[in-house]
Amino acid sequence: MALNLRKAVSEFLREKAEEKFTAREIATEILKRYPQECQEKKARSTARVIPIISDADLVQQLVAEIGAQRTLIQDKTPEIKTTESRPRKYYFSAKSDAAEVESAEDESPKQGAANQSYSEHSLYPKLAEFLWYELNIYAKRIDEKRSKNSHGSGGNRWLFPDLVGLEDLSKDWHVEIKHAVQEVSERKTRLWSFEVKKFINRSNVREVYFQAVSNSSWAHFGYLVVSEIQGAETIKELRLLSGLHGIGVIELDIESPTDSQILIPARQKNDIDWNVANRLAEENADFLIYIKLLRQFYQTGEHRLGDWDIPKETE
Repeated sequence: MALNLRKAVSEFLREKAEEKFTAREIATEILKRYPQECQEKKARSTARVIPIISDADLVQQLVAEIGAQRTLIQDKTPEIKTTESRPRKYYFSAKSDAAEVESAEDESPKQGAANQSYSEHSLYPKLAEFLWYELNIYAKRIDEKRSKNSHGSGGNRWLFPDLVGLEDLSKDWHVEIKHAVQEVSERKTRLWSFEVKKFINRSNVREVYFQAVSNSSWAHFGYLVVSEIQGAETIKELRLLSGLHGIGVIELDIESPTDSQILIPARQKNDIDWNVANRLAEENADFLIYIKLLRQFYQTGEHRLGDWDIPKETE
C-alpha cells in the first residue's frame, strides 16, 4: 500500500494538537508508524537516478516531500499551521488566529497550552545577548512600570519600547579621529529601539507592527523582535509594512540567541527626534538613564559595562 503522506502528517499532528514539530521530526515518526509503506516506498525508488538506500535517506526524502506538499496539506486541513522560523515547525490548532495570539499573551501557567514555556520578559536578556555579540550594541531595558503616566490612563500607550540600544560607531577609530569628531560635534553613535513580542500571526501583525512604529519614532533604527511568526502571509504583510514605514524585523532564537537573524533590515533615519526623546525621558526613569549614559559617552568616550544590559560574563 502506498504511503499517503498528507494523511499521515495530518493524523500525527491532529493527535499531537498544539505541539510543534519540524518536518524531520514528523518524517521520523512516520517511518516508525508506517514501516511497511515506507519500505515499499524505498523499494520503488530503485528506478530513480538517486535511489533511496537507507532509512536516513528515506527520512530525508520525506522531509523534502512534506515541505513540497505544505500548501496542499494546509488546504486539505486548514487547522495545520506552520511557523516561519528555520527550521519551520508544523502544528495542529483548532484555535482562531486571534485565539492563538490571546493564548500566547496569556502568561498564566496552563498545562499543555501552547507558548507557555516562556514569558515575554524572558526574551529581553536573550535579545540583549544577540545585540551584544552579533551587532555590538549596548542594550538597556525600558520598564514601562517606571513611568510617571502623567498624561493619564492610556496617555503613554505605545510610547515606550521594550529595549533601547546604543551603537558605538567610534569603537575602532584612532584616538585622534575620536578627538576630532568630538570637536566638530559629529555623530559617534546610532540609537536603536526594539519592541518585543512572543508570537504574531495575521490577526495581530498590523497592531504590533504599528506599536513598533509608534515607540521607535525617535531612534535611528526601529525593530519589531519576534520569537515566533506564524504563516507565510504574516511575513508577506511584514515586508509590505516595512517597505512603507521602515521598521525592521528580527526573529529571535530563544534556544540560541546568537543565531537570531534580521529578517527585514530597518531603514535608517538620519536624525533623532529629540522632542519625542524628551517626552520619553520626562515620563520614564529608565529612558532618562539611557539618555544620561549617552551624554556620558560623548563626554568621556567610554562605556561602563555594568550600566548596560549585556551578558554578565562580559562584565
